[in-house]
Amino acid sequence: MKDNFTRKYRQTLLLGLIKVIQELFPEEMLKIPYSILDGVYCEFSGSLVSPREVRQIETALKSWAYNKNCIEFLGKEENFHIYKLDEAIIKSIYSAFEDTSAIKDFRLIPFQPGFILDFSDESGYLADFVLPKKLSATYTETQRWLEVLDLAEVKDVNSYIRNGHSIDLINIAEALQEKKIADIADIITNENKNVRIVLISGPSSSGKTTFTHRLSTQLIVNGLKPISLSLDNYYLNRENIPRDASGQLDFDTLYSLDLALLNEHLDKLIMGETVQTPVFNFFTGKRNLDGNCIRLDSDNILLVEGIHALNPGLLTINRNSFFKVYISALFLLNIDRHNRVPTTEARLIRRIVRDDKFRGFGPERTLNQWPSVRRGENTSVFRYQEEADIMFNSSLLFEMNALRSFAEPLLEKIQETNMFYDTSIRLLNLLSFFEPMDTSNIPLNSILREFIGGSIYSE
Repeated sequence: MKDNFTRKYRQTLLLGLIKVIQELFPEEMLKIPYSILDGVYCEFSGSLVSPREVRQIETALKSWAYNKNCIEFLGKEENFHIYKLDEAIIKSIYSAFEDTSAIKDFRLIPFQPGFILDFSDESGYLADFVLPKKLSATYTETQRWLEVLDLAEVKDVNSYIRNGHSIDLINIAEALQEKKIADIADIITNENKNVRIVLISGPSSSGKTTFTHRLSTQLIVNGLKPISLSLDNYYLNRENIPRDASGQLDFDTLYSLDLALLNEHLDKLIMGETVQTPVFNFFTGKRNLDGNCIRLDSDNILLVEGIHALNPGLLTINRNSFFKVYISALFLLNIDRHNRVPTTEARLIRRIVRDDKFRGFGPERTLNQWPSVRRGENTSVFRYQEEADIMFNSSLLFEMNALRSFAEPLLEKIQETNMFYDTSIRLLNLLSFFEPMDTSNIPLNSILREFIGGSIYSE
């Protein structure tokens, strides 16, 4: 599968990065704390990486990568892959190639206090790069929380669970999220004289539905009366949906929505008029125009959720009338300083569990759809994330521990002859690093309940 190739490709380059930095700066400790856009953010523990040093690292890494250097696989140890690159012995949770012949273009971008290793796509193309300042700030905020709690790595959370303190862990993680949601509600409330519409977007399996419900509750506490509206109901009838380059219906393009009707309705709502919203039937592919009648009074605020909510081309109304929220599961607990848990993997595991629980989809179907989902996210979500007024991290400290008991049995059913077998082994290996935990004490309004079941917001 292409996804497995991508993981191997990136892991190969990361092994080279670790080797090069050990040789250039043996006194420094490299940390690879999180993924960021199509790359990974890296830093030295306790010291700034200067732009000159970034260029030095890039030159050495390109020299290593472009000269078909060999990578010796020494075997597995405690579910780590052990590799030897010259004199460097490196542990990795993901497998890598045997040499560097598959490596194409890449670049290192200074991003203080560290740098970003930006990967090309499978063809070697490097897309334009906009420094993700808001996304990075959200990661940094989460990192500060983890440092305060002395939770630096997965082993620290595992220790909580093994010592019988799962409830404490759950309470801390849920309280952190509730505080952040309340803070967002306060910001919106303080701007309520101008803000009439809150736009909420994020990639698949971010917990947008639960977040919107919980934000609504906090806005009610602040004296507002939220009304929810889904962009999905503004899809054009199926026969009018644009097609992509392969001739398939393209539900991921902005122009699959009836933008004229959406803007007409929002204009009228802001003016205090009543509108009748449509309802899209996904079974018939038709839109029913006789939906709910809604009106925005002075104490109402409209919550609009959908993958296109942050797209600058969505609305023609006054920018001061709306507030944009980006939500994503930015999982930040790492196995160790060199081995992060990619946020994409965490979301995929969430989706596998949810699809089985609520949609009757086996993991094979979810894995088959995942590349299409990812393409849609890259086109319609990630490129607009910096448009957000605020970002919310929906990941929970304990979620991989909680998801393990749900995901493992599903992935273990995938046979060796199945095209997704290698992917299942990769995900099972990742899950093996997390101590399983009892999920009965997870609150019924938790974002994780959207995936494992038992949510008070179930449709």
